[in-house]
Amino acid sequence: MSDNQDHRSHLPPSPLSQPLTGSERDSDTPKATLAPVHPKPVREPYYKRLNTPLNTRPASPYTLNPPIDSDGLSWPSLGARARIESNEEEAKAREDRIAEAVKTILTELGEDVNREGLLETPHRYARAMLFFTKGYEENIKDVIKRAVFEEDHDEMVIVKDIEIYSLCEHHLVPFFGKVHIGYIPNKKVLGLSKLARLAEMYARRFQVQERLTKQIAIALSEILQPRGVAVVIEATHMCMVSRGVQKSGAITSTSCMLGCFRAQQKTRDEFLTLLGRR
Repeated sequence: MSDNQDHRSHLPPSPLSQPLTGSERDSDTPKATLAPVHPKPVREPYYKRLNTPLNTRPASPYTLNPPIDSDGLSWPSLGARARIESNEEEAKAREDRIAEAVKTILTELGEDVNREGLLETPHRYARAMLFFTKGYEENIKDVIKRAVFEEDHDEMVIVKDIEIYSLCEHHLVPFFGKVHIGYIPNKKVLGLSKLARLAEMYARRFQVQERLTKQIAIALSEILQPRGVAVVIEATHMCMVSRGVQKSGAITSTSCMLGCFRAQQKTRDEFLTLLGRR
């Protein structure tokens, strides 16, 4: 045996080469670990950091409330129940308050509210606005009534060119056009005139066209539970015609496809073809 081998044989064994005893394995002595890897923080896209309604609104109007409330009001505004439940005296007081507000507007615009042509205008305007927004007072149960029928029909039902008039909620000026509604029944059909009444109820509110389109589609889907619903609206907006960009020929088209109309391209194409849009 060499001197080097003899020297190594008398060295104490390395602690790393010895097996751990049971008490050592169970001890709380910290053991060497790898340094944790921290992922690089992900920066939000710039548009999510902007203070816009898209990022600040608490909830979508389509998820915040059910489409058809227990009392039949569908997506009501905060004052809709008070308005629909008011008696004759309360309704008259509401009209008077609106008329007084209109007098203030006319005065601030530079007019004389006491001249002959404007004497009755505040009350006329109040009554007109109450009519333009009468959709807030309409109960969907009273609109539909008992017009849901059992019927073994499984092909497309379309009612097109339904005229609608509404008010843009951004400028309180009219937009108007036509709505086309189609659905594929699932053993239930709706009286045809009720499709027009449903569109009228939602149109006679302060609206944006995109929301109006979706509200009609979701409400019809909730009422009938059909295989699919399709709604298309084509409208002219006076806020684009008489002010702003002043483009009289502009037509705005919106659509909402649910169920098989969304899932199946052929079904959607058939609907658009029957509308004459393809």
